[in-house]
Amino acid sequence: MVVYDTYAWVEYFRGSDKGRRVKSLLSKGGHTPTIVLAELARKYLREGMPYTEIEKRLLFMEVKTRIVPISHEISMKAAEVYLSLYEHARKNKLRTPSLADAIVYATALILGEELVTGDRLFRGLPNIVYIGEADH
Repeated sequence: MVVYDTYAWVEYFRGSDKGRRVKSLLSKGGHTPTIVLAELARKYLREGMPYTEIEKRLLFMEVKTRIVPISHEISMKAAEVYLSLYEHARKNKLRTPSLADAIVYATALILGEELVTGDRLFRGLPNIVYIGEADH
């Protein structure tokens, strides 16, 4: 199984080519960290999506994947992961990671699963299924 980040879910709901890759992975299930639900809800509220549609999407995610809460173990791993992501981003001139990025990646690492993402911050790191754009 895999862990889906916010990027993966956004593409899934857009129905993009990247989203179709996520859809094919979803047939095998997977995990979604709780923070991803909150990030998606915030994004869609900001964009003016009706509450009922947001709730429908979040419930769909709960049905299709196992929702993983932030445990003390994930919290500790996220603290470590954040520091390494920060260094990785600095060395590669990428955006500064967020704590949410660290929580999502830590969740995948703790579960021993791969993280499905298109976020360039994670490209080339271990345990990543990268669905984003290739650099030209």
